[in-house]
This record gives sequence, C-alpha cells and structure tokens, in this order.
Amino acid sequence: MNLVRLIEWLRFRLRAVVRVCLVALALLILVDAIPGLVNKEHAHTPLERWPGFWSVFGFLGCALLILVSKWFGHLGIMKDEDYYDD
Repeated sequence: MNLVRLIEWLRFRLRAVVRVCLVALALLILVDAIPGLVNKEHAHTPLERWPGFWSVFGFLGCALLILVSKWFGHLGIMKDEDYYDD
C-alpha cells in the first residue's frame, strides 16, 4: 500500500508538485537553448533549431489527438448509460 500513500502525499502537495514540474520543464528548455550543448546540426527545418520546439510540438500533438478523439467519440461511439434499457 506504499503506492497509495505516495499518491495521497502527492495529492496533498499538488501545488508543490506542479511547481516542481514547471521548473523542471523550464530547466530543460534552458538546457536546450544553450548553444553547443544539444547538437542541432542535422535539423531538417529551421523550426527544429528553436529551443524547446519538440517539446511544444509533442504537447500540441497530444492535445490535438485528445480533442479529436473526444469529438469523434461524441459523434456516435459513446452511448448513454441506459443504452440497453431502451
């Protein structure tokens, strides 16, 4: 049951967890922005040379995938709870 206690501990300190995650992401983007630390010689487009481009691209792609799936699901895949009672 250690996992349950860990989840409860993290939930109780949610604000601190969010802050730590934001700081970690900011540090990763900062490290990516330091010239010469991350090799960007083989980038295919100029956008790939921007600091944090792939992080933003991945986040937007994931968010778009979630939104499109929800939209698609509401078109007819999802049914009401009393679907079989009719």
